[in-house]
Amino acid sequence: MAEHGLCVCELIRLLWALLIPSLFACVVLTALLFFLILGIRLWMQQKRKDRHKSDKSPVVAFFHPYCNAGGGGERVLWCALRALQKRYKHATYVVYTGDTGVTGEQIVEGAYRRFNIKLPGPVKFVFLEKRQLVEASVYPYFTLLGQSLGSIVLGWEALIKCVPDIYIDSMGYAFTLPLFKYLGACQVGSYVHYPTISTDMLSVVRDRNPRFNNSAFISRNPILSNCKLLYYFMFAFLYGLVGSCSDVIMVNSTWTQNHILALWRCGPRTSIVYPPCDVQTFLDIQLEEDEKKNHHSIVSIGQFRPEKDHSLQIRAFRKLLDKKTAEEQADLKLILIGGCRNHEDEDRVTQLRDLCEKLGIGDKVEFKINIPFEELKRHLAEATIGLHTMWNEHFGIGVVECMAAGTVILAHNSGGPKLDIVVPYDGGVTGFLADDEDSYAKAVNIILSYSPEKRLDIRRNARHSVGRFSDQEFERSFLAAVEPLMLTENR
Repeated sequence: MAEHGLCVCELIRLLWALLIPSLFACVVLTALLFFLILGIRLWMQQKRKDRHKSDKSPVVAFFHPYCNAGGGGERVLWCALRALQKRYKHATYVVYTGDTGVTGEQIVEGAYRRFNIKLPGPVKFVFLEKRQLVEASVYPYFTLLGQSLGSIVLGWEALIKCVPDIYIDSMGYAFTLPLFKYLGACQVGSYVHYPTISTDMLSVVRDRNPRFNNSAFISRNPILSNCKLLYYFMFAFLYGLVGSCSDVIMVNSTWTQNHILALWRCGPRTSIVYPPCDVQTFLDIQLEEDEKKNHHSIVSIGQFRPEKDHSLQIRAFRKLLDKKTAEEQADLKLILIGGCRNHEDEDRVTQLRDLCEKLGIGDKVEFKINIPFEELKRHLAEATIGLHTMWNEHFGIGVVECMAAGTVILAHNSGGPKLDIVVPYDGGVTGFLADDEDSYAKAVNIILSYSPEKRLDIRRNARHSVGRFSDQEFERSFLAAVEPLMLTENR
């Protein structure tokens, strides 16, 4: 007993002897880190002062590593730049991009060709060499963490190449925000298209539901599910910390806002700025009654990505046909329109074609891959129903385009379509919502049972409602949101 007591005392003395040096080491390391950060911050401020000696105009920089792409996020970037250049003509505008294979002139020309957006002033491009560090394919495991850490390295490259006065992350790389705020001493803003992690993602793992981002082998294993849930909770905590650094936060929908408020907890600094949709192009399609149609087409618009859930559309269509006579079936067809980005998307289309053959509807489903815009408009003009099946889509530009084109929209009962888009307008119906094969088949059946006049009323209501998502409305909301950043810099 005495020997046991002696061992415990010796252990306590050993721990106490180690405690003081450990505390001292922590203090020294903290001090070194503090002075390192302070030194970098002073260096960045000096670089900014040196620039202001020759050019006193403030620099507004957008972090958009894929600015030469043609998606909705890029449309936000170019519309935002156009709005700022028209309002704040004295500023210098910079875009950080990883598109090193093209010139700045080619990027601007591409924006005009794809979106018909012509900037009123010049834009400087800072080309980044380390964009591969934010590619999902580089991180087969712990993808969210890997991409986020990679974005810090990419953000550092951007910062040392150009120290802006105002920094706006327009692609969702929240981990770059503290870099520019605390090291670059910048005013920072962010436009969030989709939270990197959401409370819904946590629920999917917690409930062990297999989805495209939660593999079946993980959802079936309680130990792996709990480990992934712990990883998600830790990442969500970090995501909230870095996101809260933003001085101005813009989100693209009510759904995104709800998740960002839950994670970033910055209510007073957060506002909804709906993304700009080219509704006018589709509003040019003449709206007529469809009573003279000898067939009804159901059209889906969306890239062939797993989250778009095209298989749900095919299975629901099969169930719809089961409710129809042979004569009625002959008048129906499903048209899937979308883009293929790579071989994975092409393989996915092959799998969808195989599913159609398996269900016996190969001759009733058409695939239109990477078609020209005019052909897309023609299919929408001829369509009776626009179809959307993505669960928790953050906004839904394709849904807006279908409504503007004059189709009766049937969208997933979640996310942006549910909360912002397919909502009553002046007391009238603008579309329909569903969430599984049976409810989709039932909704299509109801729409087809309506008279042409009743469908025309719904289509008109939908068209009138999409004015909220025009380029002009985006510019007004965006300028109002970023005004605090611009006014702070001008003081």
